[in-house]
Amino acid sequence: MSTSTRTSRAVQFVESFGGPAALDLREVPVPEVAAGQVRVRVSAAELNPMDWFMTSDADAAARFGLSLPCGFGNDYAGVVDEVGDGARDGNGVRFEVGDRVFGAAFSRSVAEHVVVNAPGRIGEGGDVHRTPDGLDDRTASALSIAGCTAAAALAVVDPGPSDTLLVGGAGGGVGVFAVQLARRTGARVIGTGSATSADALRALGAEPVTYGDGLADRVRELAPDGITAAVDLHGTDVIAVARELGAPDSRLTTIAAVVDGVLPANGANAAPGAIEEIARLAAEGLLRVPIAATFPVEEVRAAVELQAGRHVHGKVVVDLP
Repeated sequence: MSTSTRTSRAVQFVESFGGPAALDLREVPVPEVAAGQVRVRVSAAELNPMDWFMTSDADAAARFGLSLPCGFGNDYAGVVDEVGDGARDGNGVRFEVGDRVFGAAFSRSVAEHVVVNAPGRIGEGGDVHRTPDGLDDRTASALSIAGCTAAAALAVVDPGPSDTLLVGGAGGGVGVFAVQLARRTGARVIGTGSATSADALRALGAEPVTYGDGLADRVRELAPDGITAAVDLHGTDVIAVARELGAPDSRLTTIAAVVDGVLPANGANAAPGAIEEIARLAAEGLLRVPIAATFPVEEVRAAVELQAGRHVHGKVVVDLP
């Protein structure tokens, strides 16, 4: 049977963009593979804030080049089930049917099948990486977007053993990676979060501090000698505090806002090999990827509601059996 007559399930916005209620699980044609691409049978898709931010309304979707009908989600993991001519990994090795892989598929990962460029880059065409032995698919599905973003942010500020790094939004999806990767450089990490996230932040290696009014005073109590670098993974408040406590603009970065004089970070600009190193660390148990909740694809709306609430400590994963 040709792929043009086969169908599989995908989560899509059909009639309008919007919140979880606008999502539908539909039967769609199985996507076809072109040269330089692979098709993946997805087993797990992890949710990120950017998933619902991009599709919250028609104006937001248009800014990202999205139109109806539109898929949902960006991170995936699964098994290659078809390989196009010339589809190879970053080391030039050809992909084969049956290879376990993970990566990003721009606004279409919550689907039984995705087609991505090989090796590709995060963005519209997607990317694909080999899943190392010892790493399960749920965990692998949580790596690409958040891991690359954390790696790109830390590359801007370049932390090391002599640094006290302030991480804003340390308990979020990107923060989980940023804190641990920064600690591996020897840096001291102070992470902002809610009062209920303190234990989770300590488990990652950060010294927790509650965000909100008075943040500068609370950080000063922890670090009387000041802050040497900062990454703001939520907005701009941490940038203002870091400046007040002595960090130069050259060692500040944001991922969700623009601040004059501060270089923003983008996961699409992560250094080659960064995500493979993150996957290796996770597979070897040297980097924790907490999975807070899993949902079957039939309950994707509930999964999105939980993730969008921004109070879950860990990753939210949608299973595609």
